[in-house]
Amino acid sequence: VQLQASGGGWVQTGGSLRLSCAASGRSFRRYAMAWFRQTPGKEREFVGGSNWSGGSINYADPHWGRFTISRESGNLVHLQMNNLKPDDTAVYFCAAEVHSDYSDYIPENPSDYEYWGQGTLVTVSS
Repeated sequence: VQLQASGGGWVQTGGSLRLSCAASGRSFRRYAMAWFRQTPGKEREFVGGSNWSGGSINYADPHWGRFTISRESGNLVHLQMNNLKPDDTAVYFCAAEVHSDYSDYIPENPSDYEYWGQGTLVTVSS
């Protein structure tokens, strides 16, 4: 099983980036997928996630209105980030779990996710 994250890069304050995560090796169409981010010395934090269908999306409070998650298929999820700030600089990880089983529940704890992508670096300059 592999989760491949892409789309990271360098952008100026106020700019936008779109991250994508493609899963392969098994189907996650019944389960939640999410985005986390991490900076050196800090714990991995929940950015937002999608339930199995994409019909239920949840975001961590600081990202409401700036970030948009969309689920294109059972194994493909995107993170559109607008109005980026230097504090958004981090390595962004996509994750998938195999417990929610068609529910609307979107876990926010990293320990609830069994599969992780390799991370993609987002750098926002001031």
